[in-house]
Amino acid sequence: MAKVHPNTVISEALAPTPEACGESAVLTVWRKSLLFNCSGFTVFDAKGNLVYRVDNYVSGSRGEVLLMDAAGKPLLTLRRKRLSLGDRWLVYEGEEAANPRFSVKKHLGFLHSKALAHVAPCAPAGARQRAFEVEGSYSRRCCAVYDDRRRRLAEIRTKEAVGGVGFGVDVFRLVVEPGFDSAVAMAVVLLLDQMFSS
Repeated sequence: MAKVHPNTVISEALAPTPEACGESAVLTVWRKSLLFNCSGFTVFDAKGNLVYRVDNYVSGSRGEVLLMDAAGKPLLTLRRKRLSLGDRWLVYEGEEAANPRFSVKKHLGFLHSKALAHVAPCAPAGARQRAFEVEGSYSRRCCAVYDDRRRRLAEIRTKEAVGGVGFGVDVFRLVVEPGFDSAVAMAVVLLLDQMFSS
């Protein structure tokens, strides 16, 4: 059987910083928790070090997801917005419940559109946050995040083992371009999973 990740040592390093080296960060996302008998996500960097994890995926409420770093420190909390039309989520810093960073809305296109979701900043107008559009097919693990100038910021791709054997949809790559926060890119993955997984 092909290995999902090359290292088994859990690293306490923080998220990869592609802007520090000017290269894209390639993360391996595994749709499985490291905790026994619990579902979630485990994310490794290119060296096989644990970067992110989601262990509280089945906490009894599908309306909240917590993205943590390798050491278990809460990075972002994703909460479903109640009493809203369509599927709308708010993304908060850490475990906060006030002042969301982003609002994410599932695209409800009746026409044939590539759009999956729209990510809008919730910060005051003077802040340097941008809006994003997510396009493609999450079910096929083939989608990308674009900014308002149509520059690709992150991309979800299928992952193949060395011998050409596929891992299926539970193991895939998340490629994050320099300058884009990999934690935000992973939050988008979690939201797509909430919106489009059966």
